[in-house]
Amino acid sequence: MKTVRLTTAQALVRYMKCQYLERDGVERPFFGGVLGILGHGNLAGVGQALQENPDVRFIPFRNEQAMVHAAVAYARTRARLGTLACTSSIGPGATNMVTGAALATINRLPVLLLPGDLFATRRTAPVLQQLESEQSQDVSVNDCFRPVSRYWDRINRPEQLVWSLPEAMRVLTSPSQTGAATLALPQDVQAEAFAFPAGLFEKRVWNVPRNRADRDAVARAAELLRKSRCPLLIAGGGVFHSEAVGALATFAARTGVPVAETQAGRSALPTAHPQSVGAVGATGTLAANRLAREADLVLAIGTRLADFTTASKTAFRNPAVRFVAVNVCEMDAHKQAALPLCGDARAVLEELGEAVGGWRVEGTYSVRIAELREKWSEEVARVCRPAGGTLPAQAEVIAALDDVMGPDEVIVNAAGSAPGDLHKLWRAKAPGTYHVEYGYSCMGYEIPAGIGIRLAAPEKRVCVLVGDGSYLMMPSEIVTAVQEDIRMTIVLVDNHGYGSIGGLSESLGSAGFGTRMSVPVDYVANAASLGAKTIRVRTVDELKRSYEASHDADGPVVIVVETDRERRVGGYESWWDVTPAEVSETEGVRQARAEWESARIHERAFHAEGGK
Repeated sequence: MKTVRLTTAQALVRYMKCQYLERDGVERPFFGGVLGILGHGNLAGVGQALQENPDVRFIPFRNEQAMVHAAVAYARTRARLGTLACTSSIGPGATNMVTGAALATINRLPVLLLPGDLFATRRTAPVLQQLESEQSQDVSVNDCFRPVSRYWDRINRPEQLVWSLPEAMRVLTSPSQTGAATLALPQDVQAEAFAFPAGLFEKRVWNVPRNRADRDAVARAAELLRKSRCPLLIAGGGVFHSEAVGALATFAARTGVPVAETQAGRSALPTAHPQSVGAVGATGTLAANRLAREADLVLAIGTRLADFTTASKTAFRNPAVRFVAVNVCEMDAHKQAALPLCGDARAVLEELGEAVGGWRVEGTYSVRIAELREKWSEEVARVCRPAGGTLPAQAEVIAALDDVMGPDEVIVNAAGSAPGDLHKLWRAKAPGTYHVEYGYSCMGYEIPAGIGIRLAAPEKRVCVLVGDGSYLMMPSEIVTAVQEDIRMTIVLVDNHGYGSIGGLSESLGSAGFGTRMSVPVDYVANAASLGAKTIRVRTVDELKRSYEASHDADGPVVIVVETDRERRVGGYESWWDVTPAEVSETEGVRQARAEWESARIHERAFHAEGGK
């Protein structure tokens, strides 16, 4: 057998270069590069291997969590058909990536994590940054990755790579099992040489199949759909992962079924599409939430049906409501006692469309959909209308950006009050232009995500909308954006603290305790010190002009706008279960508890034939 003598790290990097993905006859490299911060735990191993392979793009970051966020955004932009690897040193560098690993796995997005680890020989233990255990010598901080990774392994011998790497790739390229894959790399093993089989470095193409659902199940779903009088389709992130936006638009137009969207599924249909009723659930629109309440059949496409989507299981109140779920993940396909159609969203939608034939919703239902769409359009105009205050409301900022952003520009957000406002108010002009991370809702995601999107799709313009609280979590990656000449516009909304949690605290009778910023921060000066071009604006008109001017900049531009913290966008006939204190000396808390007791009676457990 022909062999190649390489260090473990050199073999790892060479293997990554040979991995390709194929779907629908289109072949592409799977890894777009490596993001990392080098330290004593990976410098002489992975770092040295990357130095010897300049054709593998390496981008130094400032924070390890941030680089995983960027890799996740890259994978999402590529519809999971490509990703980046992330490498760190041992100790805090490694554990900084744990949050990013959780975000990747929860959102079903592939990312390869390569944290440095302790010496496999254990000769010099305890080494710098080692977590010692009295019960075992085989414990390190990298064990923290086990529950948040879809695949985890520690490479204690170079030859273990021969078996571990294909398993990691199997998980990373799996439509149903993907998430974070973690290979913990002891620092001495990274530098150790071995005669690897040459076949390990031959080009390998991983096929991503379009699995079909059971034919009888599709026929049953078609029958349920034909019998329904007020069906609702909920589009989740799986619509994008399977590149099913075209199939969704065709199905909706042919059948007349209204389409509501989760956070991950937002912009699956352009807002102008006659069947688009916008966001659903706790942050949903009036149109989608009323249709959800009345629906006798819910067709869930590529969604986990999380609590925000189901309004903590209070959204669907028709006693006879049934669920049909299309999902590559069997666990998700069975939620809400759904009829499971386990398969690729695009393939199943196409087959379901053929199975229902020429069926279409009744004319009276079509009229109701149109009326609710019009009613919601009027409400958006009202909420976003300038009120003439000293400071603009966040809704006015969102409307201004919506006005000036081009049809293919991507809006990016993750945490705080903006995801809820965007979910309701954003008017998507084209599919795939709404990038809000809400599976983990991780503060600090926004700026690294903007970098990841631009790396995945350099032709796209990106607008990062970030609140001041989330900005302070991860401003350091502005330096990375400057370093890599990443063109993007960051709109920083300054509402003096944690506006979203402040509003929630007030609604629970706690008066916004601990959520206001007590120290004034000059965000313009801060961002400028990190190398960005900065602009301070005070009105929405100034914001529009500054945003358009930012297109001419060579790197990142930060636009800071102060907003009125108290002018919030309300909810629309929906609820989210956050339990107030059962006993309290505060009247507001007691009142919130009484309201919660009244609302929670609508939470439902669903069974195969509907009902409670």
